[in-house]
Amino acid sequence: MKNSLFAILVAFSGTAVMPALADDSGEKKILYWVAPMDPGYRRDAPGKSPMGMDLIPVYEDAEAQQSDVHISPVVVQNLGIRTSTAHLGELSRLIDTVGYIGYDESRLAHIHMRVSGWIEGLRVSSEGESVKHGQRLFSIYSPDLVNAQEEFLRSLSSGNKGLIQASRERLKALGIGNGEITALEKYRKVQQTVPVYAPQDGVVSELNVREGMYVKPDSNIMTLADLSSIWLIAEVFERQADWVRVGDKAEMTIPYLPGKVWQGKVEYIYPSLDAKTRTLMARLRFDNPGESLKPNMYARVKLYASPRSRVLTIPMEALIRTGTRDRVIVSLGEGRFNAVEVLTGIESEDRVEILDGLSPGDTVVVSGQFLLDSEASLKGSFNRMSEQSVKESSGSTDKASREMAKGRGRIVSLLPEQHMIKLKHDPIPALQWPAMEMMFILDDRIDVTAFAEGDEVIFELAKRGNDFHVLSLKAVQGEGKP
Repeated sequence: MKNSLFAILVAFSGTAVMPALADDSGEKKILYWVAPMDPGYRRDAPGKSPMGMDLIPVYEDAEAQQSDVHISPVVVQNLGIRTSTAHLGELSRLIDTVGYIGYDESRLAHIHMRVSGWIEGLRVSSEGESVKHGQRLFSIYSPDLVNAQEEFLRSLSSGNKGLIQASRERLKALGIGNGEITALEKYRKVQQTVPVYAPQDGVVSELNVREGMYVKPDSNIMTLADLSSIWLIAEVFERQADWVRVGDKAEMTIPYLPGKVWQGKVEYIYPSLDAKTRTLMARLRFDNPGESLKPNMYARVKLYASPRSRVLTIPMEALIRTGTRDRVIVSLGEGRFNAVEVLTGIESEDRVEILDGLSPGDTVVVSGQFLLDSEASLKGSFNRMSEQSVKESSGSTDKASREMAKGRGRIVSLLPEQHMIKLKHDPIPALQWPAMEMMFILDDRIDVTAFAEGDEVIFELAKRGNDFHVLSLKAVQGEGKP
């Protein structure tokens, strides 16, 4: 897969990634040691990788040289590469949840009577009807109200101001309005039925009476609900319960009005979780001009919980997730790009917090970053392979030089046809060998006819594969054949 992506980039850019050999001639500071086949395996000292391979050093500035990608500005445009800037700003934990619209209970009005009586002239026929403030709802006939009016008229006739005031207060306490009391005082005529008016605008959410019904003070005759504002009860998962605070911003959308967004705030958080759903209930209040929001509607809610200021963020689409680590592609300018590992924090809609790896003002790639990341990974792999080949080459040379040694001994036997020689040699300290007899392979360039069994010789050995070869053979002066 990586090879195919690499081929695509090469086809677009017309350039190939060439391995860069490490320059060991100068003094360089080693940052750390990595495994050749797993750059994520890092150590502070040389050693072996989990696969048994020698760790290779990474020098200062080597990481940037290994992962930098260079492409021309024309290719950048052709690939459709877009960038964005990491900047500081406010970020909140996003809670995406659902809720149901209900009445604003602070705007409900329950209609009760303060005396017993019978309903007459009911003007409201069903639940859901709209009423206006001051609109007549019904009238009531009550013997207690009739007696109170007669008592007020008698007090007026007596002229006793104290008695008049006491009778007036009793009428108010029984629920008779100032307008009816003024009319009674003016016309001196008792009304058999007393009208009841709507205390506010709203809709009839409950209607518990019908014409002619007998009611008592504990009877809830009807309930009026003002829909100029509504409550929305949002459900928050238990694991997110600690995120939400009163005053947090919220947005609401409903299916039947797509594209319209209502802005609100968290007004109250209920003290206990729902026993069935194991969710926390948060109450939000929204203004409802035009009464387009109806009770019991289903809504989608976004809560912007625990807002934090001066947070470094980038677009979510710039983040490359690899399972164990996250990284982004940083634009260095002039067609140069580099893959950088980052540590991420909270996420909110289309942005993600960066805790480490970037600075304010850094330019990150938000489109085409996967191709650039693939090329950067391949380039780093090529460089690591090159470093390993150089290390293996130099290592094999060092090893060969360590296993090449000189010795002195006597020829025991010669086997020219097999290119073999048997030597009884002195100890060879370079190879940590004691004195012994041993069979060696002769190099083809040695003329064996110039030697005979019993000659004292000086020889040079080198290991090739699993065998030691005699590379040179020289008779000790005066003891070999002329």
